[in-house]
Amino acid sequence: MATETAGQRRAERAAAAHAPAGTPASVGTPAARPMRADARRNYERLLTEARTAFTEHGTDTSLEDIARRAGVGIGTLYRHFPNRTALMGAVFQGEVHALVGYARELADAPQPCTALVDWLRALITHASTYRGLSRALMTASADESSGMARCSVPLGEAGAALLTRAQQAGAVRRGVVIGDLLQLTNGIALAAEESPDDPELADRLLTLTLRGLKAGAPDQAGA
Repeated sequence: MATETAGQRRAERAAAAHAPAGTPASVGTPAARPMRADARRNYERLLTEARTAFTEHGTDTSLEDIARRAGVGIGTLYRHFPNRTALMGAVFQGEVHALVGYARELADAPQPCTALVDWLRALITHASTYRGLSRALMTASADESSGMARCSVPLGEAGAALLTRAQQAGAVRRGVVIGDLLQLTNGIALAAEESPDDPELADRLLTLTLRGLKAGAPDQAGA
């Protein structure tokens, strides 16, 4: 696992004290001033290189290496992204928008339970794309100030609509809440990540999870 130097950590803490998570410093003020052209170019290069690095090496890749690949200093990276989760949240916004859009497409599907399952399967696939993303999403659910909250919050809202529809159709029991369901799916993605030689693991675990969600299933083990 790549680690950062003490100097990098100090820079990260200093940057975090002056810029909101997930927002470039040049647009972080209440007036939301637009970034200068050079700052925008740096921002976009950092996102591009971070996306490539996260895909190739996982979300714990060196931030200093990402800055180097983008052709900027580590201080520039921290001015745009005060911490790792802020950078991750920005990188994954495209995927989050796609998943939210997919949930909207499924909102009127004739089989609400199938729609929910299809969306959860897409969520697992997304979380498995970058090593370490599923763990970050699980952590973000307990920390609304995290830079990853900008990913987890809209996903929760999108999933809640599909879950409610499946419950209203009588396919999923009423006691299920979206927060628990998202934690389960992220846990499945994490398990699949740790077992790359078993490509069917995620689908088997999702199937087991869904059996417990069906209407008529006991609310407590042994009940």
